[in-house]
Amino acid sequence: MKKATMPTRQMKTAATSASEDASPSRLIDARIQALGDWRGETLALVRRLIKEACPDVVEEVKWRKPSNPFGVPVWEHAGILCTGETYKNAVKLTFIKGAALDDPAGLFNSSLDGAARRAIDFHEGDKINEKAFKALIRAAAALNASARPVRSPKRPKSA
Repeated sequence: MKKATMPTRQMKTAATSASEDASPSRLIDARIQALGDWRGETLALVRRLIKEACPDVVEEVKWRKPSNPFGVPVWEHAGILCTGETYKNAVKLTFIKGAALDDPAGLFNSSLDGAARRAIDFHEGDKINEKAFKALIRAAAALNASARPVRSPKRPKSA
């Protein structure tokens, strides 16, 4: 049986009641609970897999605004690994440096023409290849960790 989704008005109320100083993890918990359907279950599953693949991942919530009071869940490790957005028909995980990652299992199925990003759209009923997904998360974390910080050029000393 399909769970009913929370009406938009109630979802915005739930997000507003999530205090501004709530931890990102609690905000993501609230988002999952507010969805109350397969999208929340999928977001919770990929979140768990991300944490299993990269135990020291940092959760953030970015881009909170009145039209998106829950914001966007973001997972970081030496930079952004991926973002998790929910739409009516999909849960989209966008990998910021996805174009630079090997994807032998063919998980990327969206944003394939971009120069840097790649995304995975999960739809209701999709089965997630957990082993391949975790490998992709570990590869994204390794790529971020291997990137050298950009240093500004040294300026000549003024005389």
